[in-house]
Amino acid sequence: MQFHHNGYVSGDPRIQPAAGAGLDRPEELPDEVDVLIVGAGPAGMIAAAQLAQFPNITTRIIERRDGRLAIGQADGIQARSVETFQAFGFADRITAEAYRITEMAFWKPDQVDPSRIVRTARAIDDEQGVSEFPHLLVNQARVLDYFAEVMVNSPTRMTPDYGWEFTGLEVTNDPEYPVHVTLKRSTADSTGLSRTVRAKYVLGGDGARSRVREAIGCTLDGDQANHAWGVMDVLAVTDFPDIRMKCAIQSTSGSILLIPREGGHLFRMYVDLGEVEEGREKTVRATTIDQVIAKANDILHPYHLDVKNVAWNSVYEVGHRLTSRFDNVPPEAIGTQTPRVFIAGDACHTHSAKAGQGMNVSMQDGWNLGWKLGHVLEGRSPEALLSTYSAERKVIAKNLIDFDKEWSTLMATKSEDLPEPSYLEEFYVRTSEFPAGFMTEYAPSMLVAPNTHQALATGYPVGKRFRSALVRRVCDGNDLQLGHLATADGRWRIYVFASAGADSDGLLAEFGRWMTESPNSPLGVTPPNVDPDAWFDVKVIYPRLHTDVDITTVPLVFRPRVGTHRLFDDEKVFAIEPSDDIFEQRGIDNSGVVVVVRPDHYVSHVLPLSATDELGAFFRPLLGVRQTT
Repeated sequence: MQFHHNGYVSGDPRIQPAAGAGLDRPEELPDEVDVLIVGAGPAGMIAAAQLAQFPNITTRIIERRDGRLAIGQADGIQARSVETFQAFGFADRITAEAYRITEMAFWKPDQVDPSRIVRTARAIDDEQGVSEFPHLLVNQARVLDYFAEVMVNSPTRMTPDYGWEFTGLEVTNDPEYPVHVTLKRSTADSTGLSRTVRAKYVLGGDGARSRVREAIGCTLDGDQANHAWGVMDVLAVTDFPDIRMKCAIQSTSGSILLIPREGGHLFRMYVDLGEVEEGREKTVRATTIDQVIAKANDILHPYHLDVKNVAWNSVYEVGHRLTSRFDNVPPEAIGTQTPRVFIAGDACHTHSAKAGQGMNVSMQDGWNLGWKLGHVLEGRSPEALLSTYSAERKVIAKNLIDFDKEWSTLMATKSEDLPEPSYLEEFYVRTSEFPAGFMTEYAPSMLVAPNTHQALATGYPVGKRFRSALVRRVCDGNDLQLGHLATADGRWRIYVFASAGADSDGLLAEFGRWMTESPNSPLGVTPPNVDPDAWFDVKVIYPRLHTDVDITTVPLVFRPRVGTHRLFDDEKVFAIEPSDDIFEQRGIDNSGVVVVVRPDHYVSHVLPLSATDELGAFFRPLLGVRQTT
């Protein structure tokens, strides 16, 4: 973390100086905003936290509740989400308070006495080692608390506007603030008070019953719910030996998915209530907590569950639904009309909770859109960038629903009806990369180049997330995870892997000159009144020991002069960590490679070090008006 470049800082470096919209920020919701976010859930809060990093953009997030969420329904935090938390600066703190999953146990009917359940297998949670981060369980409310902290510590000093309910919107011909949103007060002391807010863009993260989705004419379509589950967060005395381990339990009486919770005693159970016959929906939803507990005891036989406290419980039916589009542009107008209203999270896709994907996928929705809105509103990118949101995220939601259909069906299937006795645990291990969040692969678009040069960096597939690896910083010899340095600051990352050839320093110097001097370099759009790395974070990794790199000879594009005192930033120059060479780990060719990474961590391009023309051509349609000075 760097924080002394403008002078000595003695306070908390996580609290950034107020700037732009954060100076004299009004407590009351203003009449005009750049972005209005509806719903302070995971999708809305991460989008707000990202937009909070853009000082000159006025963003407000409204929520019908009168304050912070106290008890969240979601709890599973996949490794990809923890990577995301690292970018926002709180991965270590949330990991410390969360429950960490390392194994999953599988229980089935005893072959000798099927009325009893026995443990049949254990599976390592991340057998493939797809991330250095763990799989966590923590209350959704705490996730939202951390994003709220990021927002209030940002230059814009953003906080949620609680007690406002969305009632409708109209996209008008207003040239500056085309989306007119009607709201009403939802707090007890001022219920019924209504007003209109004009916005340039609106994001609806207002859940499965989204009124924003309804306002833009979208519907959730898909399978009808036909299987019911009771879910409860409880404290209990039990003789079940794996109560502090994630378990898939299948018995002759039904199934349970057991999820230990943070804090050492709390756990969640998803209890199978069986098929829902048509016309019995209201009856099933009226199932009492005592009935759910009794059903859980039937499934757990010969073990017993004595529930002492119920923190939260509910009954729901599994349904898989997906909206036709994620913005207000009808299919026939795509490419000719700028989207002004977007939806994210449960407003777009609903599914079971068994795979722990709802909050995780929703956050990736919000982050995907947040930085794009920031770039367009700041003039970094053209409005065409916003059309990529719906195109990218709808495919991911469809893949999620397809996966969840299979997983939730398997969870509800009796063990004797599975293709093989070990089918469930084998499926869990075989598909672990998907629920961990690492199967997302964006198709070629203005943001994702064709994988023409993929052989140069096989460990960085174009369209997939940039996978971190250890490197050694040249200036101080510290070993660091390269990916952990990519904070959620809205910047593009350009990682330059230097050549190992005889003329490696010459090739790198030529690339550095092009980046700083060529009119076709993407750095040319960076405004003259900000640091040269304000929009593009350019780093170099040498395929040799750090002691063999003379930092004073490194091209200046990798040592930009920053801050009011124009200090050299020497923390962008890296070498290999000898015992874990990133070039070997990620299949980096020794001829020199450039890896371009989006602000949300996805690889956009892989290029030879010499392909500067291709690099310039890739960025040209993504950038705003090029600076002339």
